[in-house]
Amino acid sequence: MKTTPDDPARTRRRLISFVCAGVALLVLAAIGVYGLVTGPNDADPSPNGPPTPIRIDPDQPTPRLPYIAPSTDPDEFARDAAHALFTWDTTSGFLPLDYTAVLLDVGDPTGNEQAGLASDIASYLPSRDAWVDLRQYSTSQHLTITDAYVPEQWAQAVEQARPGQLPVGATAITIEGTRHREGIWNDEPVSSEHPVAFTIFLACPPDDPPSGSQSETSTPEAGAVPSCYLLRLSILDQPLR
Repeated sequence: MKTTPDDPARTRRRLISFVCAGVALLVLAAIGVYGLVTGPNDADPSPNGPPTPIRIDPDQPTPRLPYIAPSTDPDEFARDAAHALFTWDTTSGFLPLDYTAVLLDVGDPTGNEQAGLASDIASYLPSRDAWVDLRQYSTSQHLTITDAYVPEQWAQAVEQARPGQLPVGATAITIEGTRHREGIWNDEPVSSEHPVAFTIFLACPPDDPPSGSQSETSTPEAGAVPSCYLLRLSILDQPLR
């Protein structure tokens, strides 16, 4: 039997199709916003094809990587390193490895901790695939620091360390703050904030180093500015207290 345009069964099927399509659209929208505001490694898509080219606005300042100034002040150096760790912009033309290099450049000059430090940094930054996905939303991130201090547990760690296990001037600074992330969704700016805490392990040259106490590999080059350097990072949100 043929159905007419006003047949109730046909009308019901059409209504159900419209409802399903609407629900699917809402789910896709929610997934997009979730990928933008969640943590760095929460999404790890595998897009096909090369990354989408970035459009550079000639009126905008030239993008630059974060900079960690040489310093012998542990608190100041740790704050600069924390900002460099959390400051990135997917529209800058740089990739996660470029931001990683900024931190490795101020790592252990002996090279003993470089591999571990590189692994630590990778756990804080988006993977390359996640980076490509976040770039579709012009995602950027930065950190505001609310507190920086030497944790009490560091004294216990020093007591338990074997002789020579820690480099001269080693210390730990726990950073507490807020991670800010901004982006564009459906041509509208969106943002998120998330509290974070982590510990930076570093070493700073003593004010008056004993003669001959430094190894040849850790002695600064002639003319170089003495500075603290990074050793390792704690797991995010699992700092020393």
